[in-house]
Amino acid sequence: MEALVFLDIRSKKTLVGAIRRIGSADSYAFSFDDGYRALSALERPVLGQSFLDKNRNPVAPGKVTNTKLLPWFSNLLPEGKLRQVIAAQHSFSTKRDFPLIVALGGDLPGAVVVESNGRREDSFPDDSLPETALSEDAWKFSLSGVYLKFSAVRETSGGLTVPAHGVGGSWIVKLPSEIYEAVPENEYDMMRFAEKVGLRIPEIDLVPMGRIRGLPVGIDPDKSAFVIKRFDRLPDGGRLHIEDFAQVFGLYPEEKYGKISYGNIAKVVYALSGENGLKEFVSRLVISAAIGNGDMHAKNWSLLYPDGRTPELSPPYDFVSTLNYVPGKETMGLSIAGTNAFSDLSLDLLARFAEKTGLPEDVILSAAKETALRIPDAWSDMRSIASSPQSVVKSIDTHMKTVPLLIRRVSLSV
Repeated sequence: MEALVFLDIRSKKTLVGAIRRIGSADSYAFSFDDGYRALSALERPVLGQSFLDKNRNPVAPGKVTNTKLLPWFSNLLPEGKLRQVIAAQHSFSTKRDFPLIVALGGDLPGAVVVESNGRREDSFPDDSLPETALSEDAWKFSLSGVYLKFSAVRETSGGLTVPAHGVGGSWIVKLPSEIYEAVPENEYDMMRFAEKVGLRIPEIDLVPMGRIRGLPVGIDPDKSAFVIKRFDRLPDGGRLHIEDFAQVFGLYPEEKYGKISYGNIAKVVYALSGENGLKEFVSRLVISAAIGNGDMHAKNWSLLYPDGRTPELSPPYDFVSTLNYVPGKETMGLSIAGTNAFSDLSLDLLARFAEKTGLPEDVILSAAKETALRIPDAWSDMRSIASSPQSVVKSIDTHMKTVPLLIRRVSLSV
């Protein structure tokens, strides 16, 4: 039994390889298809950076995994509540990746499609499959992350509809947190702020949940959801390939915080997209520090492949001020030049960052200065129209006064 892995780049479906079950155990290995390997570099879409050798040829790691799939495939799958809900609907364990990727393989992030070419019952070894597991009502889509989110279709009236079974849709609907206050409003504001500073963001909105059809029973219609246009989907239904930096570095989702640093990400960005990519990276880093975003981990940075082969930083996403959610822990999601404290972010730190990574100091410092100079006016505009509670706005006001790079704006223009 095996599951075939395809890349559907702009409706041109290419067989990439297969995930095969080893023996009768819950163990799996991935291998590339000979036809895919034989394609020229100009014809062959890239599955992921971690599968390329120094000559940019595809090489499978040859590793057998148990229960989980290789990190690259595991990161295509949902975490948290959405994983629990979908696993329960299909009647299999939340710990097992293979049945999950088979069930959701038609609507994964980016351009990846996974199809089982074995019997349905062979795809789920050792699990009891009641008839309800085969129900057409079960959701069959995947969006990575820990919060409950859905893929939806925008209506002409401005509302949204979550398609039957969750398959399809060009908008992501992120529901309110069961733990933290006003997360949708927070993300909506922080993304608009990033746009005011100069980032090009996807189309976003804040939509009352009463205007979203197809959500689970029990959702409070008086609360709002944050919605964002999917940058991995095209208007004609085509797909663009993406991979996050947990996939790039071969990390499992639970390793997204501590295994790499911002330096690791920056070096890959610079190697693949040059000075423009590095400037964009630095600008996003400074904006995240300004709002106190302590959740910019490896999965919140991604590469986008517009032509299926040439990567660039994807549009920004998941900008949230976490100051009110983890009080007393004002730290970045990853470290930079040996520290993860927002209060250490200065031009001197960025100069050390450039030295440690071997990246061009002039590019890093100029991008940081330009971004920092735009932040005060952008925040002044944003705070007057914020949808977030005033407690969030005030926390950011106070926080910005503790970030050295933002304290003395005049000195940055020198």
